[in-house]
Amino acid sequence: MNQKKLSLLFEILIVSTKLGLTSFGGPIAHLGYFHEEYVRRRKWLDEQGYANLVALCQFLPGPASSQVGIGVGVFRGGLLGGIFAFLGFTVPSVIALILFALFLQGTDAGNTGWIHGLKVVAVAVVAHAILGMSQKLTPDLTRKSIALFALIGTLIWQTAFSQVGVIVVAAVVGYFIYKGQKENHPSAIDFPLSRMVAVVCLGLFFGLLIGLPILRELTASSWVAMFDSFYRSGSLVFGGGHVVLPLLEREFVPSGWLSKEAFLAGYGAAQAVPGPLFTFAAYIGAVVDGWAGGLLATFAIFLPAFLLVLGTLPFWTSLSANPKIKGAVMGVNAAVVGILIAAFYNPIWTSSILTPIDFALAAVLFFMLAYWKLPPWVIVITGSIGGYVLSLI
Repeated sequence: MNQKKLSLLFEILIVSTKLGLTSFGGPIAHLGYFHEEYVRRRKWLDEQGYANLVALCQFLPGPASSQVGIGVGVFRGGLLGGIFAFLGFTVPSVIALILFALFLQGTDAGNTGWIHGLKVVAVAVVAHAILGMSQKLTPDLTRKSIALFALIGTLIWQTAFSQVGVIVVAAVVGYFIYKGQKENHPSAIDFPLSRMVAVVCLGLFFGLLIGLPILRELTASSWVAMFDSFYRSGSLVFGGGHVVLPLLEREFVPSGWLSKEAFLAGYGAAQAVPGPLFTFAAYIGAVVDGWAGGLLATFAIFLPAFLLVLGTLPFWTSLSANPKIKGAVMGVNAAVVGILIAAFYNPIWTSSILTPIDFALAAVLFFMLAYWKLPPWVIVITGSIGGYVLSLI
């Protein structure tokens, strides 16, 4: 491996680790942090390429924000780039969640002032991302209307499959309205992996999904059973990290792997640390079988995300560039804006802006990010301190 490649991978690791240490607020907020860092500041992807990647990951089961991060890493540095981007974004919260969960046992994490401040940070970050993406992806009245109906549909039809359904409808509408039209800012991104690699990844994804339950029945290994439970959770969950938490509770608490009290302690910690909520699996794995169990659980629950991204992106990039379905992609990208606005309202706004002073803090943080152009980590620190100070008033 030459020096240039090593330097590129190191850059990916450093940037993604910074995001892993500062990206509070859940999956939608993570997309805002990614947009600010990868698109606005570093220009690793253009607006359209990032929108196409986000649109695909909304279709796929698993942790959407982690899948977007993996995709960005692969675009930037190939397969190793995707691995480094994943490790940087995920490992900090894996470590912090295990340690922080032990620290928070017996405390009420949800009423901690600085944690509320981090929720307000998410308001500013997501608002900034929506503003930037809407300018590029909904430039005309028709696409603004698609975004509006996607917003309404997502808020009214609140199920695990609502986002997928809204995107499918938007794709059909966009196909008929914009069929044959060209985008003003087409993406020129070339995915660096072949379709053969994609087919192998998809085959491995379905092979494990079918084979692990069979292997679990044939063996008495607790590690195989745990791997199967986490892999299945990562494979079949739509809607991101907030959806996987109750699924994991049903998978592990009734069977006696851990107590209800231990689960709730980890649940509180999962809301307090940055990075993907799927790292809650690391907490459960560590409770069951120490650090080794935590690492196994992390690998198992994120493996489907890796396989699905690598297995679908080579096909998605070529399809999204096909003039015959360009209109469908334009419709999907507009719908993504509406979905982001819906998530901005619920749960981000409704759980964060509780008083006029919360709104004032969010406005200050948004101004710092949008107009003073301060880096996201400064916004995170300022918001957490602000939340703590406000809790003392």
